[in-house]
Amino acid sequence: MPLTSPVLRPRPPAGLDWLHEVKFDGFRIQLHKAGGEVCLYSRKDKNITDRFTSIRDAVLCLPARSAVIDGELVAGDTAGKPDFFALMHRRTDGLCIWGFDLLGLNGCDLRTRPLTTRKDKLRDLLIAADDHTLRFSESFEDPEKLLAVADQMGLEGIVSKKRMAPYAAGSRSGWIKVKAATWRAANHERYKLFERAS
Repeated sequence: MPLTSPVLRPRPPAGLDWLHEVKFDGFRIQLHKAGGEVCLYSRKDKNITDRFTSIRDAVLCLPARSAVIDGELVAGDTAGKPDFFALMHRRTDGLCIWGFDLLGLNGCDLRTRPLTTRKDKLRDLLIAADDHTLRFSESFEDPEKLLAVADQMGLEGIVSKKRMAPYAAGSRSGWIKVKAATWRAANHERYKLFERAS
C-alpha cells in the first residue's frame, strides 16, 4: 500500500484536532502479514523481508489472520537510543519496530477510519502480541512539550497528525514533521542532504 509522506515544517501545529508522536530515526517500513506469509516493504516499496528476519518472525506471530502496519524500523544503541548508522551498516542486533498506524486487520481495510480508531486497534494488537520487537508509538496532545522532550533526549523530532483523518498516501496526508534542534545539530551534514532531497 502507498505510504504517507510527512511534510517538514519549522513548528508543529496546535489545537485539539491534532495528535503528536515521536519521530524515530530509522527506516520507514510497512509490515504485511497474510496467514503464514510476511513481507516487509521499504519506503520505496522494496521487499526487504530477507534483511530483517527477527522482524519477520515477530510479525508472523501477531495474533491476527492478516494485518498491515505502518511503522519505523529502529536499531538501538547501548543506551536504547535510535542509531540510524547501525541500520545503514546492516547491524541486526537491537532491532525493533515502532508501529504508529494500522491500515488493515483480518481482511478489513482500515484506511478510511479515523486515526484514533486505527491507533486504538493497533495498540490492542501489539499489546496482545506481547513482543518487545513490536512496540506501539503513543500519541500526545502537547506538541511543544513533546518536542522539548525529544530535543533533550537527542531524538529526531515529532510528527503531527489530524486525529480524525483517514490514511492518505503521499504528501497530501496532512502529516507534519518537525526536527529537534539537538538532532539537527548532531546530524548537520546528513540534514542538509535531507533538506535538498525533500
